[in-house]
Order: sequence, then structure tokens, then C-alpha cells
Amino acid sequence: MATRKETGTVKILFVIDTLGPGGKERRLTELLKALNKHHEICFELVVMSESIHYTEVHEMGIKFHKIIRKTKRDLTVYKKLYDLLRHYKPEIVHCWDSMTAVYMAPLARILKIKLINGMVIDVPSGIKVLNKHWVRGRLTFPMSKVIVANSKAGLKAYCVPADKGVVIYNGFNFSRLEGITPCQDIIEELNISTNLIVGMVATFWERKDYATFYKAAHILLKKRSDVTFLAVGSNTDSEESLKLLDSEFIQYFRLLGKSTNVESLINIMDIGVLATFTEGISNAVLEYMALAKPVVATGGSGTEELVEDGITGFLVRTSDPLQLAEKLEILLNNEVLRKEMGLAGHERVGKHFSINRMVTEYVNLYKLIA
Repeated sequence: MATRKETGTVKILFVIDTLGPGGKERRLTELLKALNKHHEICFELVVMSESIHYTEVHEMGIKFHKIIRKTKRDLTVYKKLYDLLRHYKPEIVHCWDSMTAVYMAPLARILKIKLINGMVIDVPSGIKVLNKHWVRGRLTFPMSKVIVANSKAGLKAYCVPADKGVVIYNGFNFSRLEGITPCQDIIEELNISTNLIVGMVATFWERKDYATFYKAAHILLKKRSDVTFLAVGSNTDSEESLKLLDSEFIQYFRLLGKSTNVESLINIMDIGVLATFTEGISNAVLEYMALAKPVVATGGSGTEELVEDGITGFLVRTSDPLQLAEKLEILLNNEVLRKEMGLAGHERVGKHFSINRMVTEYVNLYKLIA
């Protein structure tokens, strides 16, 4: 068999738990699309669930494996992954979450394959030993060649060894903005009649603070009736989400659920919000900024590495609807400031968080450790 020196290529096996509509899934999909054009990198992909939101992977012509767990403790998965590694013989295994790190770390150690552990995508707080991802990090970091985080805050929170930790920020692909639906078409489709629109793009789950977003909206709607609030993401259209709304103001909300047209929805917003409890580098915030929208987001975590407070938007305290409403009102009342902050955010993404920069840093890492 030809060696890498003879072929000039690096063989990588990417492994991820799901390709559902999440941030890490978007990041991996964009990376694979770009790597498909790099002849010095060849790769195959393993997905460990049936959930495929980013269907672009089917159009890339890459080798794609589904290895599904029948139960949480399905030990046959180890055998299937072991056989795949023996057959494909990658130089690098790159896992994208804590579950796949647990599967791949011992197998990579046994087969002497270098492991890139990409599980650090948030910033855990509280009692860390009760956090399953933090515990999985303790188990898998010693067997990892490199641990990639998408924020400096993530490296610190997970106590990643200094000699193994690398930060590669998420990158936005501006080609995603080509052919987005005209604003007026979206506004008419959603039956929005207000002059202003504020939105939050995030899955409705325990790590995202929709309760604070909705409370801030209620505070504003008690004083004004010129704003519509959008909630975009999986389960935002659920009964649990709806129960958080005051019936008096339901007409000013659009709970849209999972969407494949996120860029077009963000494009109609005047302000993008991210209320959260923990965050690495948020793809939603990148999308707001790329589309020149000012951002109001919970501070701390990796968001402070992305949003420049007072320049590209405002950072607010965790679970503080009064402060969130206050910052939103400043922007709602000042169109010039909205435009200035939006343009500053757009420029920041292009300079520091582009897809080309992200891909280049990954390619350099792969070549360095192969």
C-alpha cells in the first residue's frame, strides 16, 4: 500500500453522533464541503444516527457510513468501528462530540491512530463532575493527540492540557447568502405587519434560555406594539415553548420550529438575540453578524470572543430579562446604531471568522499531526 509520503494525501475518518440541525453539524458539513476540493486530504464519514438534516453530504460523493446504536450500551458498535478502522486505515480520526470520543479514543489507541478530539463546543458551568461531557473529557483527553475547541473559554472550562489544546473558531461561508428569499416574501408569508422584527435562532432546550428571551419580549410589548418576535429552531414551535408566552401578546410572536431557510429568516430581522446558559462560538450569532444584524447576547462563555460589546452589539447578564429588554430597546429606538453595529459585525466575521480561515487552520492541523 502506498504511504502518505508517496501519495501526498492525509486519510481522515470523521465521526459524529448526528447530522441534525445543530451548530457542530453545520460546522462539520461546511468543512467537508471545503475539504472535498482539497486533493491532499481524503476522508470518509461516520454518522451514528439516522438524523440527517444537512443533506449536502449526500451530494458530495464521499464514502458515508451509518453505524447506529441499538441501545445506549450497544457494544457491537465498537466491533463495527474497529472493523471500519482496520479496513480504511486512516492516519487521523476526528470525532466531533463527546459520545463519539468515548467510542473512538480506545480504538484509536489500540490501532495507533492519531485522535483529534473535537468535543469541546461549549463552556460547562456549575458542578462539572455532574456534567457527562466534562466526565467524558476526563476519560478521553489522555488518549487524544489534539483537543480542538471552538473557543478559548471552552479550553479553560474543560481543563484541557495546554500541550494538547487548539482553538479553531467556527467559520461562516458567505456563499450561503446567495439566492436567499426576498425579505418582503418572508414577511408576507409570516403575516408580519410590525415595522420591527427581533429574532432568536436556537434549538428550544435546556442550554438555551428562551424563557428570558420571551420575558424580555413581554416587557417591551407592554410598552410598544411595533415589534414582532421570531423563535427559530427545533422545538421552538412546541407546546412547552408556547406555554412561556403571555396570551395577551401571542399575536406578536412567530414560533417557527426547525427551518431550512434560516438565512432568509435572519435577513428580515432588525436585531438578532441569543439568550443562553452556556455557549462556545454560536453559529447563530455568526449568521446574525454575517447578515449585518446587531446582536444582543448573553455574555460570558465563548460569545465574548465573538461579540464586541458596544461595537457589534451588546452583551447582557445570564437570565436577566430586564437588561435584555433595555439593550433591545436602545437598538429598536436607534436605526443608525443598528446599522453601524450590524456593519461592524459583518466586517468582523469576514476578517476573523471566515470559512476559508477555518478550513485552512484545520488543513494545517491535519498535515502537522499526520
